[in-house]
Amino acid sequence: MKKRVPVLEIMSRDLITLTTNDDLVTAEELFKKHNIRHIPVISGNTIVGMLSYTDLLRISFADAVDEYEERVDTMVYNMFTISQVMARDVVSVPSHTTIKEVAQFLAKKEFHALPVVDDGKLVGIVTTTDLINYLLKLY
Repeated sequence: MKKRVPVLEIMSRDLITLTTNDDLVTAEELFKKHNIRHIPVISGNTIVGMLSYTDLLRISFADAVDEYEERVDTMVYNMFTISQVMARDVVSVPSHTTIKEVAQFLAKKEFHALPVVDDGKLVGIVTTTDLINYLLKLY
């Protein structure tokens, strides 16, 4: 098994991002269109927050989902801004961090995605799904 593989080997580079000027309806559309669960919130190339699909579900209340759970009632989204809902204290890793180090970190935390930042610039995102897919390729 490879031991010192950098996270840049498995991170997503084609990033879907939001800004604090976007709205939560747009965020939900991006989550569903791209089948993702985490979106970095940026200002220029700098990450300022992370929005997860779970964050949206948390504010939308269980009864706001239609019977087929295909869409969330977007009316509640108009009551909040991305800045109010996103996680602000975002932990990131540089692209030379090893996959093992990322896996150890995510195993201890309550979140499932880490932005990858080099020289203050967002260059990727690595998720627990990326880690699982990497492990599956090894076996």
